[in-house]
Formats: sequence, C-alpha cells, structure tokens
Amino acid sequence: MPPFANTPRPPYFAVIFTSTLTPHAAGYDDMAQKMVALAAQQSGFLGMESARDSVGMTVSYWSSLEAIKQWKAQADHLVAQQLGQARWYEHYCVRIAKVERDYRM
Repeated sequence: MPPFANTPRPPYFAVIFTSTLTPHAAGYDDMAQKMVALAAQQSGFLGMESARDSVGMTVSYWSSLEAIKQWKAQADHLVAQQLGQARWYEHYCVRIAKVERDYRM
C-alpha cells in the first residue's frame, strides 16, 4: 500500500483511529494486516494511511457514512474489534470526519 491514499476530490469521509497497545499485543500485527486487506475489498473504501510509534494512528477514507457503518458491522471486522478491546488496546479513540477540502504537494 502506498504511504498516502489516492483519494478523490472532496467531499468524502475519514475514520481516524488512534490507539496505544498493551505491552503484550501478540497477534496484533497479523490481524491489522488482515483488516487492511479486508477493508480494501469493502464497497466505498477509498484508501488508508497508517503510522505507529508509541501511539498508532490509522486514517481510512470512505465515500459515505453508510460505507463506514457497513465496515464497522462487517463480521470479521467485528471479531477484530472485540479482540482489540479484550487483548491489544490499552486505549483507543475513533473519530469520523467529513473531508471538505484537501491539497497536496
């Protein structure tokens, strides 16, 4: 996946997922890779950007709020969410925003 998502002209939506991991996050990286591949198959998915150091941030881009809702309810993603809450995340925050404007270099 390229480092920057190739998003269309706005408007579109961004899901901003910020997290810190527990000290024992075995299996997290494998699940994260599976979720990236699965998200890319979802209707309305536009792209994703991610970085992790002591705090991780993943921004996924979507064509509509309905597409985001469907992704949140996708069966395999639900399992990953449950595992994240039970095993991997010390803290997380999800923010959903409408992108009104973007510009690039």
